[in-house]
Amino acid sequence: MEVRILKPQEKFDARLIAALAFHQRMSDPEKARQDSEKDPVEDWGAFDEGGRLMAHILHHRFSFRLDGQWIPGGGIGAVSTLPEYRDRGAVRAIFGELLRQAYREGQVLSALYPFNHAFYRKFGYETVRWRDEYCFPPAMLREYRFTGRAVQWKPGDPVGEYTALYEKFASGFNLAIRRDDRKMLEGHMDGEWAKDRKFSYLLYDGDRPAAYLTFQDVRHDPAAILSVQDYAWDGTNGFHALLGFLARFSADYGTIRVSLPACLGLASVIHAPDAYDLSQTGLQDYMVRVVNAQKLLGILCMPEDCSYTVRVSDSLIPENNGTWLVRKGAAVPADTLPDLAVTVQALGQLAAGCVSLPEARLREDVQVNGNEETLQRVFVRKPVLVADHY
Repeated sequence: MEVRILKPQEKFDARLIAALAFHQRMSDPEKARQDSEKDPVEDWGAFDEGGRLMAHILHHRFSFRLDGQWIPGGGIGAVSTLPEYRDRGAVRAIFGELLRQAYREGQVLSALYPFNHAFYRKFGYETVRWRDEYCFPPAMLREYRFTGRAVQWKPGDPVGEYTALYEKFASGFNLAIRRDDRKMLEGHMDGEWAKDRKFSYLLYDGDRPAAYLTFQDVRHDPAAILSVQDYAWDGTNGFHALLGFLARFSADYGTIRVSLPACLGLASVIHAPDAYDLSQTGLQDYMVRVVNAQKLLGILCMPEDCSYTVRVSDSLIPENNGTWLVRKGAAVPADTLPDLAVTVQALGQLAAGCVSLPEARLREDVQVNGNEETLQRVFVRKPVLVADHY
C-alpha cells in the first residue's frame, strides 16, 4: 500500500470516492473534474499494489484559537473508501502518515466532524460537545425590542463589518477558526435569498455594528422554521439587538432554531414569558485531536506559581508518548512519576476546555497521582465555539 499526497490530476478520482460514500450527485462531471484539479486543499490517498486509489482524506489548514493564542492546526474532511477496499486499513494508513507529517510541520491540533465517534476515536480524536440547539417560538422574545437600523446584505456588498464582528466575538472562545473576508463570504454569506431563502442582516446600534445574523427559511408545515446559520454580537447590547430583531418574525415563522455555545444557557439569561416553550438539545458533532502534545502543554494557560508533570500516550504519533514537566509557557521532558496520566484523546478534551479535571477523571484513561490542586486550576471548563464547516 502506498500513501501520499495526491497530484492535481488524481483529485477527481478522490472526489468520485467521496461522492459514492456521501450519496452525492454530479450534474456536470467535467466541471467537477476541472474544479477538483484546481482545488488547493491538500488531499491524501492510499493506493493498492496496482496503483488504484482506494481511499482519501482532505486535510484543510487553518489557525485555531486556544487560550488566547492562535495555533496552527488542520481540519479533516471527506474521509472515504471504495466499498471493495474497506476493512483493509487504508484510512488508518493515511491517518498515520498525515498526522505524523502534521507533527513535523508544527501543527498542534486537528479536528473533524465525525460520522461515527468510535471510528475516529481509534485515530486519537475525542468528542467536544461545544453547542446546544434551541428551538422556540419567536413570540417567546416579545419582551425584546430592536430600535436600531437593520441592513440586509446582498451579493456584491462588502463583508468587512461582518468579519470584524465575528473576530471580536470569537476572540473569547477556544477552537474558533480565524476568518478573513473570503472565508466569511464563501463559507457563510453564499446563497441568494430569492433562490435559497437565505438572508444576512447587520444590526446597528447608532452608527456602530452591534450584531449580525445569517438565517435560512426552512419550509415546514404548519409553519416555517427560521434556522439561524451564523451570528456574532458585541456585548450585552448586541445580544439584545439580536433577540429584538428575531422577535420581529412572530408572524412569519412558527419556530426559531439556533445553536449556541454550551457555556451560554439561553434559558438562564433571557426574559422568557414561559421558559417551557424553549427546548434544548446537546449536540455531539465535533472531535479534536492533539497533534503535538509538548507544544500544546506549553501553550495552555496556567498560573505563574505552579507546575505539574503529565504522561501522554498516543498510538499513532510516537513523539507524543512521554512525560513532561509543565510550567507557564514551556513543557520539557521529565523522568518522574507523573501527576497526571492521560491518553491523547483525553488530553484533547482537557486542553479544549470542554471538560474539567473532576469530569475527565471519570474516564478510564485519566489517572491523577498527585498535585491535584494545581491540576484543577489548569484544567477547567472554557468557552468553546466551532462556527466553520469544512
